[in-house]
Amino acid sequence: MGTEQATRTETSSPGPLGAITRWMENLSEAQFAYFLLTPVFIILAVIAFWPLLSTFRMSLLTDSLTGASRLGEFVGLTNYVELLTGEKSLVRPFFSLSNPFQSALTVTLIFTVVSVFFETVIGLGQALVLDQDFRGRRWARVAIILPWAVPIVIQGMIFFLMFQPSVGFASGPLIDAGLFPAQPLIDSSSSTIIVIIADVWKTSAFMALLILAGLQSVDRSLYDVAKVAGASKWQQFKMITLPIILPTVLVAMLFRTIAAARIYGLIETVTSCSNVPSLSCLVVETLFSSGQYATAATIAFVTAALIGIFVSIYIFQYAREGL
Repeated sequence: MGTEQATRTETSSPGPLGAITRWMENLSEAQFAYFLLTPVFIILAVIAFWPLLSTFRMSLLTDSLTGASRLGEFVGLTNYVELLTGEKSLVRPFFSLSNPFQSALTVTLIFTVVSVFFETVIGLGQALVLDQDFRGRRWARVAIILPWAVPIVIQGMIFFLMFQPSVGFASGPLIDAGLFPAQPLIDSSSSTIIVIIADVWKTSAFMALLILAGLQSVDRSLYDVAKVAGASKWQQFKMITLPIILPTVLVAMLFRTIAAARIYGLIETVTSCSNVPSLSCLVVETLFSSGQYATAATIAFVTAALIGIFVSIYIFQYAREGL
């Protein structure tokens, strides 16, 4: 009797801890999950959404900023209109194009589409090879990971030296064949190609690792059944492998697209932003070289918005297809 009374008293304690316990017990499974995720949402709001809102607020002001403690006049969406129509003038000489933002957007789109495409194709090929059972497979996996482990600065220096006409072994044949100019690293087109090659060299390993993880989940008995049915290697890949690893490939492409759209460090270490003016380059040069704080905030917010819209559409399609 005494034990039962003590238990009843313990479970119905009127203190704050008892009230919280009873409140949590009344939550549904979904409500409890959101409760556990609340700290994560708060942290994201502090470290991500608040800076984004601050950037948007600054983009609504003029460029007459002389320091972090002084703000320009409120001009509404004028900066956005001038930026998108090409009326916004940028101080840096190599951004004195008819429309610097559209030029940077074009460079970023070309870099992102081309690099992610080749990274996916090469990474898929590497993953398919590494998924086979052969002697030295473990060492081959280590060798493929190595480029991904190379820091961006070292990666940039490698390709900078490779395409130097005086010391690089890669530029000579291309220059002799007429594919590259005499100074490829100061030419916009050849510099863009070199940066794409450098990015593909490093990040195709990332794609290979993610796709290889997806290949490990494929049931090997499916291939045995396909062989008995007389399916060729291509038919096995198209009917078995590809449908199973497609969700993994799409997620890997999403990660790489987000990263490629923010390219900056590799450009600066291989060549310069004057030759490959990506959106991130435009933000950095406008902010630190020109001192146009509001314009830089406008470019940064538009860039973030474009990436956010793309990711939202991508995820929506991903969920709708049931992948």
